[in-house]
Amino acid sequence: FSGSAFAAAAVWQYEALKARVHSYFEEARADWLDRVRPQKRGDFRRQVNSWWNSLTEGQRTVTGIIAANVFVFCLWRLPGMRRVMFTYFTSDPSSKTLCSPMLLSTFSHFSLFHMAANMYVLWSFSSSIVSLLGCEQFMAVYLSAGVISTFVSYVAKMATGRFEPSLGA
Repeated sequence: FSGSAFAAAAVWQYEALKARVHSYFEEARADWLDRVRPQKRGDFRRQVNSWWNSLTEGQRTVTGIIAANVFVFCLWRLPGMRRVMFTYFTSDPSSKTLCSPMLLSTFSHFSLFHMAANMYVLWSFSSSIVSLLGCEQFMAVYLSAGVISTFVSYVAKMATGRFEPSLGA
């Protein structure tokens, strides 16, 4: 999984660089059109874009991770989703489904405090680590760390004979 994650990150990084070079010329043309065309006042989309563009690359990257974690947290609150959540979003070495929960449980939190604390810590160091690695490599590290820590949890559970499900990486 980790090898695939880093290979995908390298392709993603190449495509992003190629798109940045292409968009440079498009932005120059768009800037000229914005100066000629009158601007709308109170445009909500423009305000959201302004806020989004004010974030660092790391904060924009982590926003997607936080959104995924909040979405999964909300799914835990739906009674009809409990069976699916226990099957795919908890790691349990005695389960018939072993591979997908290794990745999906990385985004799973049952306690609001636990999720909020994890997302705060992720947000606080996101700018520095993404500026060091780049958003593509950061995502590969994040996902690989989740899968590897779940695997270590599987090994620890097998060694101790405790086969109960757990959330998170």
